[in-house]
Amino acid sequence: MLNRRHIRIKVMQSMYAFKGTESDDLTKDEKFLIHSLDSMYDLYLSTLALLIELYKKSKDHNEKLQKKLLGTDSDKNPNTKFQDNQVLHLISNNKMLQEHITKRKLNFWDLDFEYVDILFKAILKSELYENYTNDTDVSFKKDKQFVLDIYTQIIAPNDKLYDYFEDKKLTWVDDLPVVNTAILKVLRKLKLTSPETLLLPNLYKDEDDKEFAKDLFKKTLLNSSKFSEEISAKTTNWDSERLASLDGVLLKMALCEFQKFPSIPHKVTINEYLEVAKEYSTPKSSLFINGILDKIVKEYQTNNLHPKSGRGLM
Repeated sequence: MLNRRHIRIKVMQSMYAFKGTESDDLTKDEKFLIHSLDSMYDLYLSTLALLIELYKKSKDHNEKLQKKLLGTDSDKNPNTKFQDNQVLHLISNNKMLQEHITKRKLNFWDLDFEYVDILFKAILKSELYENYTNDTDVSFKKDKQFVLDIYTQIIAPNDKLYDYFEDKKLTWVDDLPVVNTAILKVLRKLKLTSPETLLLPNLYKDEDDKEFAKDLFKKTLLNSSKFSEEISAKTTNWDSERLASLDGVLLKMALCEFQKFPSIPHKVTINEYLEVAKEYSTPKSSLFINGILDKIVKEYQTNNLHPKSGRGLM
């Protein structure tokens, strides 16, 4: 689920929270980072819990229509395609998923039911819903496409849901694009015979990525002063405010990769931090960071300092 860029962003956020300086309690700081990374999985699970609640809402909605005293014929015989959706049924009846949601106490939609109502009403009013319920062809493929469509066009772009997640946990706003991509990827893979574990992907691609996150964080913190001095020496008109800002954190992390991660090419590191700077720092930050990192790399190569090695350089 996590990619290397998002890992770098999480490390950057944790570094910035500790002002990018050496810490007296590295263990505590590392726990903060791991918790921040793990919280993205909470967002993933809570979003699946939202899909389950929308599925339950469809059944409840139809039952209320049937109980109306002055209901019309359509009320007495509501269209049940939504509540019979095979994909949503599969998700809702996944015991392992339910256990994870319950264990982490992430089914908070009972208390915040208004967001379920908002999304459900938006779905009912949509052309997607009308086309889906009017289609007489019933298949798992059609059910899956409907879920994918309402997720991409109604649920994921909903501003009120976005604000809700931001209020719930500030870092979730940065996690949403990654989580949305992960959910769509899982939904596309779903089959009637899918194992229960398909809905519970690993947070990290492999153990190396988890170690990369911890190592990048620890090694940047432990060498923070040294990196600051090296960065300052590379510019004659140093803006001290930039060193204390997010730009300074990104530069230190880049130097850490230059020096402590020999298998990561210079070009990869530079490109990654330029993209992060464009998204999270000032408009001029990417140019500023690129200039300094380019100068540092040229000096390293000229003096054969911190040489790179590994398959990524072939």
